[in-house]
Amino acid sequence: MASVTTGAGRLPAALTRRRGNLLGFAASAALIAYALYVQYVLGLEPCPLCILQRVAVMAVGALFLLAALHDPSDRGAPVYAILIDLAALAGILVAVRHLWILAQPAGSVAECGASLDYMMDVLPLHEVLAKVLAGSGECAKVDWEFLGLTMPAWVLVALVGLGAWGVLVNLVAKRR
Repeated sequence: MASVTTGAGRLPAALTRRRGNLLGFAASAALIAYALYVQYVLGLEPCPLCILQRVAVMAVGALFLLAALHDPSDRGAPVYAILIDLAALAGILVAVRHLWILAQPAGSVAECGASLDYMMDVLPLHEVLAKVLAGSGECAKVDWEFLGLTMPAWVLVALVGLGAWGVLVNLVAKRR
């Protein structure tokens, strides 16, 4: 396969900015599809922090799709790289907070409170976010693991990868 030499190394010549952004969108869509599979087929209900992580993955995916459709010039591509990384960073921060809650001793996290739907109906958004980020008993429960890592750990890994991919394809790959 032919490669293009850039300041950051070698990328396959077939990897255009548009294709790279489409791959980022596809990866984000696959993550959400798996989250829905876990919820509706395996029957594991997401906690409020899991829902916020899903929102971040969806935002990253939407930005990848927008970047692919727009296929920005060399001047516009860094804007997409920054936006994708900001959305990924928001999800990373939520995932780290979730992992911190999981690492707390049993009984040190508040018991389950009101549902996210109820809070969204009766509280202003900033109060909902404050309560959700404080965590609850349902956020401290581990229902799923793969290779010894919990779901929030895998979301963290995925968002770090997607953020790095967003920089690579929007700052290194060329528009062809």
